[in-house]
Amino acid sequence: MARRSKLPVPPRPNTDTLLEAWGTPVRQDLLELALIHRSYANEAGGIAHNERLEFLGDSVLSIVVADELYHRHGDVPESELSRMRAATVSQEPLAQAARHIELGEYIYLGRGESTHGGRDKDSILSDTFEALVGATYLSVGIEGARATILRHLGFLLVHAVERAAEQDWKTTLTEFAFNHDLGAVTYEVEGEGPDHQRVFTAHAFVASRDTEVGQGVGTSKKHAENAAAADAVARLSGEKRVDEQGEKRD
Repeated sequence: MARRSKLPVPPRPNTDTLLEAWGTPVRQDLLELALIHRSYANEAGGIAHNERLEFLGDSVLSIVVADELYHRHGDVPESELSRMRAATVSQEPLAQAARHIELGEYIYLGRGESTHGGRDKDSILSDTFEALVGATYLSVGIEGARATILRHLGFLLVHAVERAAEQDWKTTLTEFAFNHDLGAVTYEVEGEGPDHQRVFTAHAFVASRDTEVGQGVGTSKKHAENAAAADAVARLSGEKRVDEQGEKRD
């Protein structure tokens, strides 16, 4: 049986249109690296891929968005700020921003991902967006990265309060748990009070933890579960960033 040929190392991509849409200069070597998905790197013989830049970009996004929300909403408590940040930098909104600049057209994907619609997958688009932010930070520094992030996510920040309230947090939590190998998400709900004034408290769990990861209250089971999921996303996202910073220091 003939051996399957490896993909070639990617040539310098024609990224003028992408950079024009991005609005900030990025070093060519970092730009190319930001666009290489792990699936392509594996099939090309183990060349470098964009996951280190993705890690860096995730942290830059978090601090820029957190700083912006902190100064825009001076009377909002920490728990709500965490939900607003999650609603701004979670997978779906970042993928939306990536589609706006047609980022998927420039990503280097392996054969399987390319064949199965990888260029329009939320997970791949959002990860590549984060990698591009990381490359931008290394190219122009934090202030240049901040201006770029606000240019592309400003419309989300303007409506952060509404997005945090309306977000389908159960779906967001399920996606987060899947992407970080936390296991299946389950809920336990208890109600109290008379039928016409029933109040429900929901507790969110993931299979990899012995204790609850989120709690929420609502006037229906649905609202309580969504609130618990929102709390869980905020808590788990914070833990993830702390863990990553610890790994970086080590």
